[in-house]
Amino acid sequence: MALNLNDIQQLLVKRGAQQYGREAVSQLEHALQCAHLAEVAGESDALVVACLLHDLGHLLASESPGSMEPDTEPCMDHDKDHDDLHQYKLLPFLRGVLPDDVLEPIRLHVEAKRYLCQAEEGYFESLSPASVHSLALQGGTFTEVEARAFLHQSHAREAVRLRRYDDLAKVPHCAVPPLAHYLPRLEQLMLQAA
Repeated sequence: MALNLNDIQQLLVKRGAQQYGREAVSQLEHALQCAHLAEVAGESDALVVACLLHDLGHLLASESPGSMEPDTEPCMDHDKDHDDLHQYKLLPFLRGVLPDDVLEPIRLHVEAKRYLCQAEEGYFESLSPASVHSLALQGGTFTEVEARAFLHQSHAREAVRLRRYDDLAKVPHCAVPPLAHYLPRLEQLMLQAA
């Protein structure tokens, strides 16, 4: 079942109010901060929307991914001791709904963290404790060979930029535009993909 604009908005508003894993912000606060950082940096609408939606897979129901009922328990596996593969979980619900310029950075944002740990001195040390924990569950730092292969993928560089915004988007009580600010961009991209 493809998600529509209302479904996405409901996921972010209702389920996004919950804490973002082991971070000091909610899922929605994290998404809005990430999108805001991309917007301030002058990124394309596609990357701003990718930043907004990159962790939406965490909010899909674990027992029935197609269910959009507000009382269904959200998938919060990213707070446990196994990887919930959230970067892939969302994609079937957005294929054909949004362009690859949005979907591919989302798909690659976990690999981008693994890449940066290998490629950039000091990056690993800059990660929050929760991000270090999830990195271990996600396969750890790439080898040099894996890092080179990652960079050859389409949208890898956009995924790295998304990752950098993701890392910074964990500030409690940070003032950013509301979700309504981003919905026209999201809707426009959905219309273009239709």
